Amino acid sequence: MSPCGYSRPVTQPARYFVAIARFAFLTALSGLLGGCYYWQAVAGHQALMQERRPVQAVLDDPRSTEDVVTRLVLSQQLLDFAHRELKLPDNGSYRHFVDLGRPAVVWNVVATPEFSLTPRRWCYPVVGCVTYRGYFKRAAATRYAAGLRARGDDVFVGGAAAYSTLGRFRDPLLSTMLGSSDTRLASLLFHELTHHRLYVQGDAAFSEALAGTIERAGVRRWLNSRGDLTALCQYEQWLSRRGEVIELLAAGRRGLNAVYAASADAPAVDRWAAKQAALSRLRERYRLLRADWQGPPHFDGWFDSRLNNARLIALATYDALGPALDALLAEAGGDFDAFFARADALAELPPADRAAALRAIPVTTGQPAPAAGCSG
Repeated sequence: MSPCGYSRPVTQPARYFVAIARFAFLTALSGLLGGCYYWQAVAGHQALMQERRPVQAVLDDPRSTEDVVTRLVLSQQLLDFAHRELKLPDNGSYRHFVDLGRPAVVWNVVATPEFSLTPRRWCYPVVGCVTYRGYFKRAAATRYAAGLRARGDDVFVGGAAAYSTLGRFRDPLLSTMLGSSDTRLASLLFHELTHHRLYVQGDAAFSEALAGTIERAGVRRWLNSRGDLTALCQYEQWLSRRGEVIELLAAGRRGLNAVYAASADAPAVDRWAAKQAALSRLRERYRLLRADWQGPPHFDGWFDSRLNNARLIALATYDALGPALDALLAEAGGDFDAFFARADALAELPPADRAAALRAIPVTTGQPAPAAGCSG
């Protein structure tokens, strides 16, 4: 088989999907250039490194648009805040800029069998096994997805706005990160810098939950420091609604698993009909949930007509450990140095002991609902 062609994925279960594109960098580190997939990963990473420009040079460039200048100034203020207040590493990352000229930095392909929520996974040297395959070019991701779809898999192709080398290189700020709201830009930077501070290989659930805890606490602290109570209210509303949607999606996955188990011996056409009925029920539940919301944010794109197994897996999150790590930060009195000391100790534990330690942390269930309206 040509190294540039379709290859069959490993089919054993995997636990997680990493939405932000870290895989290409780690593949490049392996030094294995045999095959087009490895080459595109290496070439894509190198292109980012070569095309970056110091942020100050972009700010000084008279050709830079006012919007780009405004967003870059904000990004640098957010970095200063992250280093000073959140104790995140000042390693030179995000002090350079790359205008990608495209809507995503990479496109990740996720696939499942037609009647299963167990994701396909692919195994590579150094990196190990992951539940997605990332491409720096959308056309390449689409071609690979078409091969998976042709064999009967459910497939989802999703673009990522950010790219991280986990602190191995000075990661650049990307144009794809600037187009979002101020709060979203803050979230991305705080989240990714947390991975630079601590990332446990092989335990994405812990690493992503840790970044989520710092992201939420950091955004809240930043908005409070600005006295922007309207934006803070809107952020809390977004978190609350996102939590409702995550619970809805989790229930949808449980429902589909039950459908697949109950129809295991049925003809394929009957299984397909049962699957579509379950997906329709999920969309209807979202419609009813959304009807109680007054204005945005909405999550309509998550429930579009392309909803399938792979899309549901791709939207699975790492929130399970979030409450325990939030509680750990609260125990530290919001002191990020003390919190990271505890997190570092957890990271040193064997996986089973780390999971047990996290389960032992007392968690306060429930949180006050945000105000219905957030106008200034």
